Amino acid sequence: MASAVVAVTAEPPASQKKNRIQVSNTKKPLFFYVNLAKRYIQQHNEVELSALGMAITTVVTIAEILKNNGFALEKKVATSTVGMKDETRGRMVQKAKIEIVLEKTDKFDSLMTATNNTVTTTEAASDDNKKEEVQ
Repeated sequence: MASAVVAVTAEPPASQKKNRIQVSNTKKPLFFYVNLAKRYIQQHNEVELSALGMAITTVVTIAEILKNNGFALEKKVATSTVGMKDETRGRMVQKAKIEIVLEKTDKFDSLMTATNNTVTTTEAASDDNKKEEVQ
């Protein structure tokens, strides 16, 4: 039996940070979040990754990918529990929560340039192969 869980937050949605990504391990693939985090770091110089429950492992994996590839440095890690209402049972349950703040490294821009050049070269080679197939 599946149970629905609704988050109860103290702050209104309008006060949510512009550089926060709330990660789910069921909605989007891992590298969607990795690429989104890179874009947020590019725009805001840091990103806050946040997750509840089973999605915590996904957030840790995203942070480690960004750190190990030289894109980000760990600035802050915070864990807590959040009271949530289980709609099927009508009672409050505690969920684990993690927040990881990553900041831009000095070599971030050069890594992004190298990544973009690699993607462009790969796309150009792919386009050339498609043209050869058509002829």
